Amino acid sequence: MFAVIATGGKQYRVAPGDVIRVEKLNIDEGDNVDFANVLMVNDGENTTVGTPYVDGGKVSGKVRSQGRAKKIEIIKFRRRKNYRKKLGHRQAYTEVEITTINS
Repeated sequence: MFAVIATGGKQYRVAPGDVIRVEKLNIDEGDNVDFANVLMVNDGENTTVGTPYVDGGKVSGKVRSQGRAKKIEIIKFRRRKNYRKKLGHRQAYTEVEITTINS
């Protein structure tokens, strides 16, 4: 059984037991989270595709951790202009373990 959910402007294919990293959610570690934006559910035999979301579809999970990703370095440079600029960015994420899928 698996489902496709939408959160944080992205889509994720999830199954029970999977651990995914999604855009930061304001939920404490150890709390439960429900994703109501379920785009598709497959139970092994039947596939249900939503228009755009599956009616009554819900994916539940447990927040494992909050964190920040590895630093991405941004370098801007213009040759012969004496212009150099270096920036960095670390994206915040929430790590969620999927527990159940309801269609």
